[in-house]
Amino acid sequence: MSSWIVFLARLFLVLLFLPFSALDKVLNFKGAIAQASEATATPWIAKLLILAGFALEVSMSAAVLAGFADRLAAFTMAVYCVLTAVLWKQFWKSPGFRLKGPGAARDVFWDFLKNISVAGGFLLLAIGANGSGIRELWAHPLGSTHPYAVSSHE
Repeated sequence: MSSWIVFLARLFLVLLFLPFSALDKVLNFKGAIAQASEATATPWIAKLLILAGFALEVSMSAAVLAGFADRLAAFTMAVYCVLTAVLWKQFWKSPGFRLKGPGAARDVFWDFLKNISVAGGFLLLAIGANGSGIRELWAHPLGSTHPYAVSSHE
């Protein structure tokens, strides 16, 4: 029974990326390039960023779900979430930012916080709730946590 709960928790964590964000990059490639261009002035770098983002979202999400090198995959996704928050959710640059009342900057602020929160979830997966997995991550980055192994307590 707990294997299903573990799978669902991992699925909920990657659901944003694996089917939706990756598919959005494919279906709206020109729009994604335009958004990526906000962080770089060079169009080919924007394309490279979108392609790299697509590859990361698909491969690292699949690894988290499958439990293959899942600590490294989760750590990579945490870094990716923080980078995308800092590069594309720059609420501090939007005019008229305030917490009360309407404002476009507030919407960007919430997107920023969501990215940071998802990064926190991936970090928990990468290093464990108490941080005990950090040594294992550094010692065996391609190792697995074996998330679906049946424990003797079930």
